[in-house]
Amino acid sequence: MILIVNGESREFHKDICISELIVELGLKVNVMAVAVNMNIVKKDDWESFVLNENDKIEMLQFVGGG
Repeated sequence: MILIVNGESREFHKDICISELIVELGLKVNVMAVAVNMNIVKKDDWESFVLNENDKIEMLQFVGGG
């Protein structure tokens, strides 16, 4: 299955939900917001939201600074 993650095409060998994708990509809990095909997905739904072929996923991390 091909997914577009933050503008980069990536291949996965099984159906995957958002929380599994975060683990697969080695991202930490820093991911604060996820949009799939321009629609925000609530964090409570990440474990049940199964991604589809060619979905466009944007993951945002908030960075503090000064």
